[in-house]
Amino acid sequence: MKKRQGYISWDEYFMGIALLSGHRSKDPNTQVGACIVNGQHKIVGTGYNGLPVGCSDDEFPWSKTGDFLETKYPFVCHAELNAILNNIGIDLKGCKIYTALFPCNECTKAIIQSGITEVIYLSDKYDGTDASKASKLMLDKSGVGYRKVLTAIAELRLSYNEADV
Repeated sequence: MKKRQGYISWDEYFMGIALLSGHRSKDPNTQVGACIVNGQHKIVGTGYNGLPVGCSDDEFPWSKTGDFLETKYPFVCHAELNAILNNIGIDLKGCKIYTALFPCNECTKAIIQSGITEVIYLSDKYDGTDASKASKLMLDKSGVGYRKVLTAIAELRLSYNEADV
């Protein structure tokens, strides 16, 4: 008997983990996840966009518009920063980060400072904005690579039905 064909690639696997992590977000508008991987294909950190530990999801705003302090923006930690902060306690030098959304300029600073050497993203929906331009300029100047994930599959179905196992 030969090995099974059609299994997912490393990129599909780790982007899948990032996407699954995003499902933990309480944000009603945007659910972003991130997954950090070392050179041995081991997951060393995951994160999703959400409030800092100790800040109740029910006591802070989730709005995208309004006065600054009445929106989510001053309070929410992005997935990439959470993945860096939630790492398993190792040096992230040489690691890759998979993220559903191309990182903002603030997360890009943390990515560079942490020693991560490659960003793999699914969506670049803010391409052309000043924040995206700043991110790409910093990544380019610091030698951190970035690329859009390429997959052979359009979607991946998960089932919690034990009969499917």
